[in-house]
Amino acid sequence: MRGSLWHLGQSITRRVAQADKKAAARRFFASEADLKKTVLYDFHVAHGGKMVPFAGWSMPIQYKDSIMDSTVNCRQNGSLFDVSHMCGLSLKGKDCVPFLEKLVIADVAGLAPGTGTLTVFTNEKGGAIDDSVITKVKDDHIYLVVNAGCRDKDLAHIEEHMKAFKSKGGDVSWHIHDERSLLALQVLRELPVAIEPCSGLAVFTLFGPLAAPVLQHLTKEDLSKLYFGEFRIMYINGALCFLTRTGYTGEDGFEISVPSENAVDLAKAILEKSGGKVRLTGLGARDSLRLEAGLCLYGNDMEQHTTPVEAGLTWAIGKRRRAEGGFLGAEVILKQLEEGPSIRRVGFTSNGPPPRSHSEIQDEKGNNIGEITSGGFSPCLKKNIAMGYVKSGLHKAGTKAKILVRGKAYDGVVTKMPFVPTKYYKPS
Repeated sequence: MRGSLWHLGQSITRRVAQADKKAAARRFFASEADLKKTVLYDFHVAHGGKMVPFAGWSMPIQYKDSIMDSTVNCRQNGSLFDVSHMCGLSLKGKDCVPFLEKLVIADVAGLAPGTGTLTVFTNEKGGAIDDSVITKVKDDHIYLVVNAGCRDKDLAHIEEHMKAFKSKGGDVSWHIHDERSLLALQVLRELPVAIEPCSGLAVFTLFGPLAAPVLQHLTKEDLSKLYFGEFRIMYINGALCFLTRTGYTGEDGFEISVPSENAVDLAKAILEKSGGKVRLTGLGARDSLRLEAGLCLYGNDMEQHTTPVEAGLTWAIGKRRRAEGGFLGAEVILKQLEEGPSIRRVGFTSNGPPPRSHSEIQDEKGNNIGEITSGGFSPCLKKNIAMGYVKSGLHKAGTKAKILVRGKAYDGVVTKMPFVPTKYYKPS
């Protein structure tokens, strides 16, 4: 979704406050009729969620507190997000790993069962089709999640290449988990436990300093033994769930997939066990949190013409993949690794009003050197932060620049990312 969700949230708040309430309600419900709703929709509304269209879904942009307050609270206490709109799919078969490695930059074969990583789907020119989190459930079962806004494009891309792969004898099949129930059955059927049928899965993310302590109250499993990027299946609040330790906000946290019929109870339990310190949090704060953490938002900071090397995601290209290639666009990407890219994603701090997506970046002589892709006022740092692309050679921290906002140039400086320290839970 292009543009800053933080700015969208502020705009919606102002418009709703100023508009005639009846007219606003008519416009709201008219647009809502065509949108998908997660199982937590009524729960969001009951807790003051301001619902907006997002990638074909009705999702909360914020709740009763401001986006600024929600962002700070996540880093001080914790936040609970509904991400059930994301598109999950499974690849199965003895050749599912070599098939996926033709499409992504990760060393999938090198992942141990029960672990995962961030990766990027690339095109023939090395550009990013989408970023994705992949988990190796077993050697013949990969689970991956793609962005809701890229769903149709991603699935068409995977299907096209799967047909070609299977025509040559490759053993791979897939299932798109629109209802999520089949994922539950496929994975849980392999476990030595009795499985109750479920209508589907809701998906939460829980981040912040209280994420682990609160969740530990709801499970008998020792969460101190689950590290960043690892996946487990366990009972949480009495329901069998998929749990991955993750951190899109830069904070320690978890992705929790829970049977739909248990979703509201789990959300209530998390909020109650925290004594009200963990709060429901919307898309607006999620955008400011990931920006503070220096993380890309596909459609803003990465697009089909941007390579992972240019985007600063060189670390996501597995060591074996750098040596062997074998993925779409490898020739372009490996050449950039060797010679360096012509542009690079960098962070900025600046004076004046916050930079916006597409704000021009100039050198001190007024020459164009790049463009801002995400920007806003950092609720935690209390200053402007942004990220964008500049010409190589002008990407080093401390480089001075001018950033144009509404036609006026303001002082900026290239700044190392993340803007706030990350707190991923990794082995010491």
